[in-house]
Amino acid sequence: MKYLNEEVKNQLSEILSGMKDEVNILVFTKEEPCETCEETRDFLNEFASVSNKLNLEMLDIKTDALKANDYNVTLTPSIVLLDKERNYKRIKFNGIPTGHEINSFISSLMEVSGNTSELPADISERLSKISKPMNIKVFVTLSCPHCPGAVEKAHKLALENNNIEADMIEAQTFYDLSEEYNVSSVPKIVINDKHEFVGNQSFEVFLSEMEKELV
Repeated sequence: MKYLNEEVKNQLSEILSGMKDEVNILVFTKEEPCETCEETRDFLNEFASVSNKLNLEMLDIKTDALKANDYNVTLTPSIVLLDKERNYKRIKFNGIPTGHEINSFISSLMEVSGNTSELPADISERLSKISKPMNIKVFVTLSCPHCPGAVEKAHKLALENNNIEADMIEAQTFYDLSEEYNVSSVPKIVINDKHEFVGNQSFEVFLSEMEKELV
């Protein structure tokens, strides 16, 4: 199955020409049962072909267990982005990043490449005070137009603060996990498995929930 026609490939090539440096894309999958592993491999092979700054590496969560552990990978398929020096940037995509999530995937690639956006000064100041480990889970569906914005914010916070790790989780692929976290609408954001909210909220809302962990 082809995911990208020539017109879309040309558009992606133009967008990704704005990447500053190379990005390493690590794709963790496994043999069956894995609902979207094969589709994720096929999609990313197509996607990576549009730019010579994308380095794709296919891994198996079992045979490459040490690497999976290095990046806290527990789900498959899972996509980890490393910068040009192979530094882990603490962001992951769990599930295939197609549909609307192709937008958050592109945004994260641009940021990891070094083509970064600047946060408002007040947000940066509050973010710098996040001094404890934070995990942000963003549950999405591929048909949700509001979900990429929430993923992009979570990933941006992780990219800017070494104490934060952020995961996109495709709710339908990981149905049991969605049930565990009572996901009934998306995007649903869960911070440190205890603070949660719904919707593509502002950076202020993300930070307010994280700051509860500092009290």
